[in-house]
Amino acid sequence: MESSLVFWIVAAVAVFWSVGAYNRLVRLRSDANSAFAVLDTELARQVQLVHDCIPPDEAQPQTQFEGGSAFWAGLQGAAAQLAASLASARAKPLDPERIAALGAAQEILGMAWERAERDDAHDLAGARLPASFSGERAQQVRMTQAATDHFNEAVGCYNAAIVQFPAILLAWLFGFEPGRGLRSRP
Repeated sequence: MESSLVFWIVAAVAVFWSVGAYNRLVRLRSDANSAFAVLDTELARQVQLVHDCIPPDEAQPQTQFEGGSAFWAGLQGAAAQLAASLASARAKPLDPERIAALGAAQEILGMAWERAERDDAHDLAGARLPASFSGERAQQVRMTQAATDHFNEAVGCYNAAIVQFPAILLAWLFGFEPGRGLRSRP
């Protein structure tokens, strides 16, 4: 009788621990998904900034010497790639491949902005980017960096939790897969 009581006590403790550990893993995964939602908003704002800066087609210079269409085409293409990668990552924010593609698209947009700013500074006809561009872009970069750091921290906590023993057994049993954070831009 005494061994039966011990067995039921051990079983009850194991069940309660398992429920608590499972809830913790679900909460950490939810925190990472919530952090991605904030990052999603900031990246969508970057895409919108590109669309806001691009003039209508008839206002773009059409000669090959001015390079107007090439100037805007890089930004448009990078913004379209970021928007597509962002849409894919929304479906599964912790999927390493989707987050890697999103990170690559974010870097490409950053390089396109740098190229646009560099080319715009040497344009003798005057600036093609709106005057308020620098301040708004700098603010968006800071906000995106903060959102990226928060997302990376949440993913790190989630990843650490699913590899701890004995929670790793529950993670394996219920299919919790490790996530991937975004590389922070300097």
